[in-house]
Amino acid sequence: MSVNSILGRIQIVMYQAFRTLIPRPQDRTPVTWNALPYAVASCIPFVFMAYLSRRPDTYLIRLLLLPTVITAILGTAYRFVWTVPQLNVYNWGQCESPCSLNCPQKREKPYSGIVAEVVIGKALEFAFTKEGMLKVGESRPGEVKGINQEGANGHASKPGQPSHPFIAPWLYDALEVTHTMRGLKWKFGQGTHIPKETKPLDRIPFLRATFFSFLKNFIFLDFLESSLKFFPGVGTTLGGSMFYSNLSPVPRYAVSTLIHMITGSALLHGFGMCYDLVTLVAVGLLDGSPTCWPPVVDDPWSSDSMHVFWSKRWHQLLRQTFMVFGGYPGKLIAGNLGMLFGAFIASGLFHECSMYAMGRGFDHTVTIFFALQGPLLIFERLWRKITGRRISGWMGRLWVYFILFIAAQPLGTSFNSLVITLLNQSILQ
Repeated sequence: MSVNSILGRIQIVMYQAFRTLIPRPQDRTPVTWNALPYAVASCIPFVFMAYLSRRPDTYLIRLLLLPTVITAILGTAYRFVWTVPQLNVYNWGQCESPCSLNCPQKREKPYSGIVAEVVIGKALEFAFTKEGMLKVGESRPGEVKGINQEGANGHASKPGQPSHPFIAPWLYDALEVTHTMRGLKWKFGQGTHIPKETKPLDRIPFLRATFFSFLKNFIFLDFLESSLKFFPGVGTTLGGSMFYSNLSPVPRYAVSTLIHMITGSALLHGFGMCYDLVTLVAVGLLDGSPTCWPPVVDDPWSSDSMHVFWSKRWHQLLRQTFMVFGGYPGKLIAGNLGMLFGAFIASGLFHECSMYAMGRGFDHTVTIFFALQGPLLIFERLWRKITGRRISGWMGRLWVYFILFIAAQPLGTSFNSLVITLLNQSILQ
């Protein structure tokens, strides 16, 4: 048998294995109640992985478990499909994440979908973090070592296990690490920007303020989503181009800029609405602490540089996911520069793969848009070194608006189309 024949057979086998996990869009199984047992079963390996990440000396077994976890995630997330066009948004957010039974102290839940990719990122981090997932101040999972905690024999003392009247401590601990996104009080979250809380932290006033925030975001989202329907071809469940070829260049780009800004504003209010809703459930019904739920964004409209926008003003819920998929591998290859480019490339691929779940195929203009953020941040640093002044103030704000609302249009068309489609397939229908 020739080498080419062997390679051909290997390619066929690899393709068949890939399509076993991720079938072609036309071969996916419509979602019914019969899919529920598969979704529940796919949670078990991941929760067990999370449990092991909070137990010392489990590094080897976590590595061995990783292929099973990833297979279960992919096999469930991409196998089943919502066939009703108005429900296609659920294909974008389809996941097999375990249900949140409560909000443990200093834990948060993601505000949105595309959780399958987030879960894979968490599984990779659980498996390859040799010491396990540590909270701030821990020397080993569940063990705090310090001047005040050290016993007379010099060994670290064990803090009280997390408790819940209806959840076993080991399961509570596992659910806590699976649901934390920004890493509040966790070692991996050190350095992540957390916006200052503007709402009162007393339970009843906090819930009242969150409810009014939810109502405001809902009304604005409804208004903006309804406004998009006035643009022919755009305000449909199939989405459409925001560039009208029948218009001359100036009106064409004026209209596209307006659509672009409406879409971005709607996306921002959608983030806030979903986050407020989950916060109300977690704090109001599940007895979570208000300190679990700091603001999800930090006034992105006030950004005066792209560095400030991405590192502080925009949400940081997926920061660790992008670091796992691209930032850490990039750092191994090319240091801090590789980490910067790797994280943004991972962000682009992350968004593109979520679109694939909607049956839209691959269009890497979105990947290019996010990948170009790296050179933009390098330009800002060079500007500071050459001029001695940081990009800031009203000129910096115009720079940010130019990048996001003008320069991003040609590369952001596919992403805008996705967002418009999601808005038109939302619960507002």
